[in-house]
Amino acid sequence: MKRKRNTPVATLIRNYVNKKSGKVADSRSEIQFRFDYLDWKDQKKILLAFLESGKTDRFWAYTKLLDYWDKAFEPKVRELWEEYHEERCSWIAVRNFPLDYLSANIDRFDWERNYYFICLRLAVDKSFVIDRERLSPTDYLSVLSHTGRKEAFDASELLFGIVHSICVDGFPLYEMPLERYAKCSRGHVVTPLQFQNVSLAVYYLKELGENAAVSAFEEWNEGVKKAIADSQEYRHLQESDLKDYSYRNEALRVARRYAYLALDDRYKLATDGDIETFLKSGDWFLPEVIAQPDAPAPANIDEMVEMNPVIGKLVGDFELKAEEPPSFF
Repeated sequence: MKRKRNTPVATLIRNYVNKKSGKVADSRSEIQFRFDYLDWKDQKKILLAFLESGKTDRFWAYTKLLDYWDKAFEPKVRELWEEYHEERCSWIAVRNFPLDYLSANIDRFDWERNYYFICLRLAVDKSFVIDRERLSPTDYLSVLSHTGRKEAFDASELLFGIVHSICVDGFPLYEMPLERYAKCSRGHVVTPLQFQNVSLAVYYLKELGENAAVSAFEEWNEGVKKAIADSQEYRHLQESDLKDYSYRNEALRVARRYAYLALDDRYKLATDGDIETFLKSGDWFLPEVIAQPDAPAPANIDEMVEMNPVIGKLVGDFELKAEEPPSFF
């Protein structure tokens, strides 16, 4: 379609609203193309018109309202929410509806990610009880940090729990595995502290004043780093001819292996099973160079300790401290 750039926006809105104009589709396309550059008074008219339209146009308006919200839209959006209970509409409601409405209808906003944004708004009220089972560890810490909420929790358990989850289950879908400044090229050792969710948790814990837990974790991370650097897997990886993508995946696998082996037993689960089983889950490719016939990968932690004394010292040090965890409150 050749756009008519000189058509006044008022004419476009009029033709869009008039379903008999024969110009609805062309007007819609031109309105959406221009929208972000129009005056606010025109944007409001457009959003209200699209909210009055069919599902596709309504959804487009919902998305725009995340950035262009005004209280004038509340009656119409509430009407649509009450009628359709659409997920995209719930995004607007959770972020902008009055707190009393949100609190009274919290169970109706049952899409998973909504609960995080509900907490961001309601957690400032000390009587609001945060259901931690509905939040990821990093989301929970984010809520506390952003709302100034004070709650008792075991910072070390939370942090090492994130490490355990990544070691056993791999990295969350649709998320980058490493934090943005992590170096994963040859010669650099990838450590648990560089895992994106671990790095994010450490950031929030520092914001929350959990410095003792962070310091203990950083000390543990240095031990893991040394264990990796001294390992046969790391040496084989440096000598391999893997391309960047495969090299990074194998560096991540090695980091997961040694992080898991260095975890204190209290952070492991009986259901974890054999370490080789979850490290061979289908998301990573294991090149032959890592498993040389003359240097087989260790089958358990005892063999790992025998091959790499640093692991034994690391595990031993933390087991000695397991009965007397530091107090953070």
